[in-house]
Amino acid sequence: MRNPDRPVRVGLMGIGVVGGGVARVLLQKGELFSQALGCPLVLARILDQDLSKAAPLGIDPALVTPDADKFFAARDLDIVIELLGGETPAFDFMRRALTNGCYVVTANKEVMAKHGPELLALAQRKGVDILYEASVGGGIPIIAPLKRDLLANDITAVSAIINGTTNYILTSMSREGQDFAQALKQAQSLGYAEADPTNDVEGIDAAYKLSILSSLAFRTRVTPDQIYREGITRLSPKDFRYAREMGYAIKLLAIGRRDDSTVQARVHPVLIAENEPLAKIDGVLNAVQVEGDLLGRAMFVGPGAGRLPTASAVVADVLNAAHYVAGGGGQPLRWSVQRKLRVRPMAEVSARYYIRLTVTDRPGVLAQIANILGKHLISIATVIQKEADEVEQTAELVITTHAAQEKAVQAALKKVVALETVREIGSFIRIEE
Repeated sequence: MRNPDRPVRVGLMGIGVVGGGVARVLLQKGELFSQALGCPLVLARILDQDLSKAAPLGIDPALVTPDADKFFAARDLDIVIELLGGETPAFDFMRRALTNGCYVVTANKEVMAKHGPELLALAQRKGVDILYEASVGGGIPIIAPLKRDLLANDITAVSAIINGTTNYILTSMSREGQDFAQALKQAQSLGYAEADPTNDVEGIDAAYKLSILSSLAFRTRVTPDQIYREGITRLSPKDFRYAREMGYAIKLLAIGRRDDSTVQARVHPVLIAENEPLAKIDGVLNAVQVEGDLLGRAMFVGPGAGRLPTASAVVADVLNAAHYVAGGGGQPLRWSVQRKLRVRPMAEVSARYYIRLTVTDRPGVLAQIANILGKHLISIATVIQKEADEVEQTAELVITTHAAQEKAVQAALKKVVALETVREIGSFIRIEE
């Protein structure tokens, strides 16, 4: 039985935006947390290269060191919180903490997507655990429900808006008619987008998070490099206007689906019916929709980033870990691979499609396009002629298809764009049913 006077000692790596928020919560609510645990919970040491960050946060500068060896040297920590971000050196520090027998709490989506199984296996060997609620969806509780509350379900699908930056940009393009560059600049001015937004707008961030969600939901291993990924940079205000006319919204979705032996895992823009719950998630909000055999559909919604929402998830994981350290009974529920499912290449996926083309405005063009699509077993659902340019003698066609295989659609579009009468394919977006 653990001595109730012995504190649970916490080490924090990184006091940036989220780390600073976590430090403040632990310091301000430490007495309340200690009462709930039945023993003291102490922020014992902090690792950060910038020692000047401590004082403005009300942190004793003596707690902060820039030296990782000094941070780990005493081996007196029970819990290590990793909030450095990025793969290196965070992965090595997390592995070092686990090897020392510490519980690890992290918000690091990249490390968990790339190295999660290795770290979880190491934690199990050392009799501890790694908790990572904040790695997906900021303050939205989704990791714990997938690990615990939804275990009775056979989960067949996860669909998620899990990048607040791109959701804000797409909302601005839809509501205000902005082009991508304008919406991005606005997002940057408000602090929603980084100076280099590549990870967000190209879907990299969402792919890391989908890797974590799909692996948990389907009890298999889905790595980031197995996920098809497409960003939002080619979308035009026209696409939002035409989508709205047809009753759709445009969202960047992270989609995981399982059948008996395979998994789909893909991140790309979609047209989604305006009456669907995910279509109504706007601004910087995130949402994760889960489908299970017993549950049906459930959706988890909330802020996907930010100092306090993310700190909320991190501190909850700290308290969970502290409960085990303090001898609160039970063992952590551990993720393990239960199925070895093949991740289906995008070429094998079937969907409906929205295709916007600029063509020469003359008779017979549509027949040529329809002929090519037909030869590839692609059935047209609707065709609408939109804007015509009398000077250029061009017209814009918007075509939607019935369900077809991606491989066939891509092959057909190569032939369509090679037609003398087709100037360009302006947009190609999948329609999510």
